[in-house]
Amino acid sequence: MQKNNNTVTAINRNVRSSPRKINILLKNIRGKKADLAIRDLSFARKRIAFEIKKTLQSAIANAENNNQYDIDKLYIKEAYVGKSIVLKRFRARAKGRASGIKKPYSNLTIILAENNKQPKEAHGTKS
Repeated sequence: MQKNNNTVTAINRNVRSSPRKINILLKNIRGKKADLAIRDLSFARKRIAFEIKKTLQSAIANAENNNQYDIDKLYIKEAYVGKSIVLKRFRARAKGRASGIKKPYSNLTIILAENNKQPKEAHGTKS
């Protein structure tokens, strides 16, 4: 099995949100160019978008500094989330009862790749 060397990974562990909520935002950025994904996350109206944006910027910095990739050619190859720990708490209820509260954490992974395709030339330019 050959390892693909043209990818860069950034992992953010123990993000304080459920995987289900994070995955909603990750669906929107999969396959996009990195700069467009940052723009979309900047204007997202979810609290967790800041953490996803931070992880994406870390992956871009890894690509630029460690692998000398051109940041204009980077795109999001994979973006996925997995479960981490769950803090279990309880809230007192009426008549001496208690109800459980689960505070889930997630592991966020973003994999970038470099697009080596040359941009297509525009046919039929207007003058």
